[in-house]
Amino acid sequence: MEENEVRKNAEDMIYLTVCAIKGEKPEKSRIDGLELPKLFEVCQEHILTACVAYALESADIRDSDFTQAKEKAIRKNILLDAERGKILHSLEAEKIWYMPLKGSLLHKWYPKLGMRQMSDNDILCDGTKMEQVREVMLGYGYECKHFGMGTDDAYFKEPVMNFEMHRSLFKSSHIGKLYEYFKDVKERLIRDDDNEYGYHFRNEDFYIYVTAHEYRHFTSGGTGVRSLVDTYIFLGKFNDSLDWEYIDAELEKLGIADYERTSRQLAMKLFSSEELTSKDKDMLEYYIMSGVYGSHDNVIKNSIKYRTDNSKSKYLMYRLFPPVSFLRESVPWVRKSKLLIPAAYIYRFFRSLSVSRKKIKDETSELIK
Repeated sequence: MEENEVRKNAEDMIYLTVCAIKGEKPEKSRIDGLELPKLFEVCQEHILTACVAYALESADIRDSDFTQAKEKAIRKNILLDAERGKILHSLEAEKIWYMPLKGSLLHKWYPKLGMRQMSDNDILCDGTKMEQVREVMLGYGYECKHFGMGTDDAYFKEPVMNFEMHRSLFKSSHIGKLYEYFKDVKERLIRDDDNEYGYHFRNEDFYIYVTAHEYRHFTSGGTGVRSLVDTYIFLGKFNDSLDWEYIDAELEKLGIADYERTSRQLAMKLFSSEELTSKDKDMLEYYIMSGVYGSHDNVIKNSIKYRTDNSKSKYLMYRLFPPVSFLRESVPWVRKSKLLIPAAYIYRFFRSLSVSRKKIKDETSELIK
């Protein structure tokens, strides 16, 4: 799809999303020219298909692709909620502290079931007990997709069960101060009233975490319009009760206060149908063209921009010789001994040549521009 078509259909997607979350019927004049197959494609990129389906149905427009996506989203939300309940019960029994993350909570605040589609469920756990967590997941019939790498272990079970069990919220290699700020996150958590090992963020810290999570994506591959919807939904429910003095101070510590301010203003304007400034439109363009999972081109450009202050030579050195902390997260066997560090650098280099040729080609093209 050409970029102008993406923009046009993204505009329609945003309008219909506004209608859905506000419970308003779309105006006939506004939806007469919809190109449903192209609209569907853009909605899929931003995981707003079910949300838009609700708006279309309120206008008596029924399309099989949208209807199936909505029904699948409803079914998946119900299944994941039930499955998460069983898993948390087992973690409780094993005396492993835990906290459901982001989408597990956000989807409950959307107006209708399935409106906030779920790709997976993220749960933060006691990082010292991940072997026990794996036994719990295997006991429920899950396949472990990867273990001991990065911030989380990934599990899958047919037909649609995806869980990421986190030992930490951010990697040391993530841009900015995210890792250091959230490294000892349990100190910020509040124990649940009805569980001995379940925890949650206070609302202010939840918002700070969600913002930090989105910033990580924004400064990497990019993030889609759904991030703005999440912000609007959360603030619509809690804004008046939040301690903004605390939030602003913590965001300054994280170095993401400017990002939060501009993204919040964009979200509130966009879903309140207010006029956007030229700066708002530029930022929205980035969200639209990124899609919910971002793009590889953005990863390269943003790594040069945010990680090395637009220095391509520094970026090249970073890619060839990343920090040892990054090696320990991406090459697990290097944790056994410092003597393995040189071997890990060599391993990464030759492994990239064999499995990441396109990525290397794209990076090379960007660096020689």
